[in-house]
Amino acid sequence: MTTLLEVSGISVSFDGFRAINNLSFTIGPAELRAIIGPNGAGKTTFMDIITGKTRPDRGTVRWGPMADSLLSKSEAEIARAGIGRKFQRPTVFEDQTVAENLMMALKANRNPFAVLFWRPKPADHARVAALATEVGLADHLARKSGELSHGQKQWLEIGMLLAQEPKLLLVDEPAAGMTLAEREHTTRLLVDLARTRAVVVVEHDMDFVRRLNCKVTVLHEGSVLAEGSLDHVTKNPAVIDVYLGR
Repeated sequence: MTTLLEVSGISVSFDGFRAINNLSFTIGPAELRAIIGPNGAGKTTFMDIITGKTRPDRGTVRWGPMADSLLSKSEAEIARAGIGRKFQRPTVFEDQTVAENLMMALKANRNPFAVLFWRPKPADHARVAALATEVGLADHLARKSGELSHGQKQWLEIGMLLAQEPKLLLVDEPAAGMTLAEREHTTRLLVDLARTRAVVVVEHDMDFVRRLNCKVTVLHEGSVLAEGSLDHVTKNPAVIDVYLGR
């Protein structure tokens, strides 16, 4: 399998506390992966390192077919290289419509000078419509984003990230606070997205992870404790001891 992202032997400490401890992780170009683990396992710090927000003390992070080092790039350069991150709380422009939010995301994908003179073309309107359809908001383009349900705001934010055409999407606890119907839609959306790009989902909800039906990586104390199907890792005595048994 070709590798899109390869993290090797990364460690990082904060005030003497080792948040990530010799962690290694790989994901392919069209793969869905769930990351689970107890609070403090290093899940957020791991995503911070991939996106350039935190620099590891040691180790390498390689990206793409040329195995470029991400550690020499800024957060903006990493985003432009094709890594998109969705945080737990949706951040959409509530006074703008769904269509306007998606159009702004398209606009932001251009260099700052070009943005000054940018006017949407028919192809841009078509792209906005396609993005809305992809995330399930085709019937809500004219609605103010503030009127959307919590789940719909999450989908809109995913659509805004998709406007930047990421090769890897990092999604933090997408199912939190959603209705059952929204959770089912989100499951389908993430599975569909992983057909054409890598999607990493950090999640606490085991039922949601089971629905994703993908490979699972278990983190504990900043290291990979186990990896495999959900059934495989949940039978692992070490995983039961540190995570499931609590």
